[in-house]
Amino acid sequence: MSFPEAVRWSADGRAVDVLDQTQLPERELRLQLTTADAVADAIRRLVVRGAPAIGIAAAMGLALDAAAHTSLNAHDFMARLDESMRNLRNTRPTAVNLFWALERMSGVARAHELAHAPPEIACKLYGEATRILEEDRAMCRAIGEHGLPLIPEHARVLTHCNAGALATGGMGTALAPVYLAHAAGRDLKVYADETRPLLQGSRLTVWELQRAGIDVTLIPDVVAGSLMKKGEIDMVIVGADRIAANGDVANKIGTYPLAVLARHHGIPFYVAAPSSTIDRSTPTGEQILIEERDADEVRRGFGVLTAPADAQVYSPAFDVTPAELITAIITDRGVMKPPFTEV
Repeated sequence: MSFPEAVRWSADGRAVDVLDQTQLPERELRLQLTTADAVADAIRRLVVRGAPAIGIAAAMGLALDAAAHTSLNAHDFMARLDESMRNLRNTRPTAVNLFWALERMSGVARAHELAHAPPEIACKLYGEATRILEEDRAMCRAIGEHGLPLIPEHARVLTHCNAGALATGGMGTALAPVYLAHAAGRDLKVYADETRPLLQGSRLTVWELQRAGIDVTLIPDVVAGSLMKKGEIDMVIVGADRIAANGDVANKIGTYPLAVLARHHGIPFYVAAPSSTIDRSTPTGEQILIEERDADEVRRGFGVLTAPADAQVYSPAFDVTPAELITAIITDRGVMKPPFTEV
């Protein structure tokens, strides 16, 4: 089974090795990020994207930052870690995995700050970041295995944005069942929304599925409803950046209208995400902070002016799909169905 590695340690273990997703599909360029600041910048610029991959990269960047400052005294060392964590937290406010991973790293540092010197704490942080990466790989496969029975033979699957290997440390979330179904020899077809305005569907999802030999067709976002009306879609699978305690799901902008269309046409609508994406401290989707992107991503996407240069723009990065529109949530722990009283 072939899928790209979005984030990993460099061969010498001294850098976070990431696939620059802003360059796809034109070229495959891997970057070596050696500081937490470099990782934060990569997350902001969407060089690294996808909730699980963001969390992994942030943890790894923090570990590198700790290793670079072991000569500081204990107080200054912890202050430096706190500063780096604040910077990383401020990169993408909606992706809960970012905060989850940094809390894990902070917990390790705080648990050892009194009994261990900075070099020992740095070593433990490196080990924790590595565990987060390895756990994510296992998580992806578990999601795939739980979701596989939901994909029938000859399934026609619609997905939005990119929730594949490029968004995680493994084979992805929404695409994990697709990868396993393909590996099992099932005949299936994937339709990928282009995903305006940054085209993660066309640039990333289509690229990685073609690379894996999976039958995929790119469609403009506005075509999905017509395909459903024609009976060409059997199921929708999307990822998630945050899942509220009641089952409301924040995902890439454009997900909510797909859920409405799926309900109207009687098509199952599945969300696939790691259990770490479930934010039990957020009661409903109403409390989820939605990131807004720079207006020029719409006015002059990829450098070409496609609107008046001073046009007013509203460009949220995510929308919230109410739990009542979701058929099931596929996690590494199993498939959860409504009512999502124990999400």
